[in-house]
Parts: sequence; structure tokens; C-alpha cells
Amino acid sequence: MLCRLLLALCHGSLLLAASLAWAAEPLTPTETIRLLPKNGLGKLETWLQETGRDDPEQVFTVKDGVLRISGEGSGYVATPESYQDYHLTVEYKWGEGRSNKSKYVRNSGVLLHAIGEHGSAGAWMTSLEVQLAQGCEGDLIVIRGQGDDGRPYPATITCNTRVESDHRTRWDPQGKETVYSGKQFWWNKHDPAYEELLDTRGRWDVASRLGDWTKVECICRGDRVTIKINDVVVNECYNVQPAAGRILLQNEGYEVFFRNWTLAPLAKQE
Repeated sequence: MLCRLLLALCHGSLLLAASLAWAAEPLTPTETIRLLPKNGLGKLETWLQETGRDDPEQVFTVKDGVLRISGEGSGYVATPESYQDYHLTVEYKWGEGRSNKSKYVRNSGVLLHAIGEHGSAGAWMTSLEVQLAQGCEGDLIVIRGQGDDGRPYPATITCNTRVESDHRTRWDPQGKETVYSGKQFWWNKHDPAYEELLDTRGRWDVASRLGDWTKVECICRGDRVTIKINDVVVNECYNVQPAAGRILLQNEGYEVFFRNWTLAPLAKQE
């Protein structure tokens, strides 16, 4: 038992050290950092798959401390710095606009620990996505990209899970240790009967109703990430790699607003 524990600790330490090497000088907050300026993007960086760093259609705008993402194209707004060991909070609500005319749910996400060059994972960067799609708020997805040399950036997570009647994994703190293998880890009460149709809800959703603000919290300590939606813990993973990096807010075809985007130092009990 002791040997297995030591091996697990060693494995986690190696993953953490490797992932930190990919993040450029990550910062650890010592006081609350407000990531959104009052007006304008400030030092925030933007990326669109269609136009790169240029944003001719003003997909990303900030006014009175609220970021509007119009939903045109695919991309993100990113912090210029990398971070580690923090408590992230952000609130979002859906607008009415959408360039994606699918019958399925509105979609966006918070991308944690992003590394590599802009767009090195298609429209994104190598990162851990905290899903914000309707009914799926808090699902976890590993996004893997590659460098200019063609080598993939290291990215993985482990989650304790159970399998529901829809044959999909849910977070379960008492569940089976499961290493990410390409399929997202659903939040713990994701409705197996949910059909993911536009502007519908699952039976046990904790996100706010359409038009209201939903609070998201991402508590990142070492190689562990805990997700809260409206103050409810909905997912958790560990052995996270990378364990530091930039933070991205996703543009995925739907108008969405973000506000109160902050990083705070970790509390001792977190």
C-alpha cells in the first residue's frame, strides 16, 4: 500500500513539473486580479480561426466591464499571462445572436491552463475546457494541440467517474479512477435523457435560466481542478497536465456575455 501511494505521489509530481515547464513563467495571485478592463480589451489578446489576431468585425468588445462575444467565427479571448494555483470566478449569460444555426445547444467554455501558440489546437490552444454549453455546464474536455514541429503538447486529466444509462461517464467522488481517453467527463448530474436541443434544460441543471447570469468557479490547486456552477460543486479532476497556463474565454458560434472575471488567491481550505 505504501509503495503504491509513493508511486502515485511521484507520478503526480512528475506530471506537474512537466506541465509547468510548458507554461511561460506562471504567476500565482497574491491578491484579487480583475481580468476585464472597464472599457476596451486592454492587454487581453484575441484569436479567431478565420483572421488570427485581427478582429475586423469586432467579435470581442468590452463596455462597462462586460465582455461581449458576438459569436461570429471561432476563437477566444486570452489572458496575456499564464497562471497557476488560483480561484477563478466569472459570470456569463447568453445573448440572442448566433452564427451557428444548429438546432443544438448554445456553446462556449472557459479554457484553463492553455499552452502553446495561438490556434495550435485548431481554433483553440492546448487546454482543459470547462464546458458552458446548455445542460452541460461543468463538463470537462481535454483539448490537445501540437507545436510547429508536429509534436503534441502533453495534456491529460484523471477523474473519479461512474457510467450512467446513456453510457457516458459522470464525475462521482466515490467512483472509479478514470484517465481521460477522448470523451468528456460529464458533470455529476448531467441528465441522461437530455437531448441537448437549443434553449432547453436538463432536469437537474444548476445553471441559471436563459437570460440570467450564471456564476462559474474554477479552483486550481497544483494538478487538481474543482468546478462550481452557481456555488454547487459539479466536477473535479486531478493529475491535470498542463497544470498552469493562460486562461481563455471561448467564442463558438453564439453570442455570450461575461462579467466579473477575476482570479483570487486560494483560500487555505480549498
